[in-house]
Amino acid sequence: MRQLNYRPAPRNFRLLRPSPHQPQFTHEQIFTSYLCSFVGIAVLAYLTVYTGYPLIVAPFGATAVLVFAVPESPLAQPRNVIGGCVVGGIVCVACVSLFGTAPWVMALAVATSIQLMQFTHTLHPPAGAIALVGVMSDASWDFVITPVLTGAVVLVLCTVAFSRWIPGRPYPKHWL
Repeated sequence: MRQLNYRPAPRNFRLLRPSPHQPQFTHEQIFTSYLCSFVGIAVLAYLTVYTGYPLIVAPFGATAVLVFAVPESPLAQPRNVIGGCVVGGIVCVACVSLFGTAPWVMALAVATSIQLMQFTHTLHPPAGAIALVGVMSDASWDFVITPVLTGAVVLVLCTVAFSRWIPGRPYPKHWL
């Protein structure tokens, strides 16, 4: 009988080891990102209950990852967060008003949002999800103000406030 080559599992999980290709975080940064995202998303969760758009929490969860974990990213700056979210909100409501909520309208809203964010230099990936969620939720014009604009401003303000705790990691890098 032939014996197969068996290799024992590594002692340390490979995914837990640092990689030169991935950002490095201190324990303080990890804890602060955790606390900030908890507070920010908790506030937004209550806001979504109030506004009746529960699915909007998903794109804001992605925004929280950007602003709290990699705040130095160009896509996490206030212009991109607030501007991109508002563009996504306006586009989805315009699409719903003109064409309804058919599946092709979801694609139109996301594609148009991406194009307008590129033109306005406000690219923010979670804003594409805002456009999608808005069409899925049959959003009306109040969707743009609450929860979209209000939620984006809340996350930016939470990030500004909490960034004061971490030396050497100021937020924002720039406002416009």
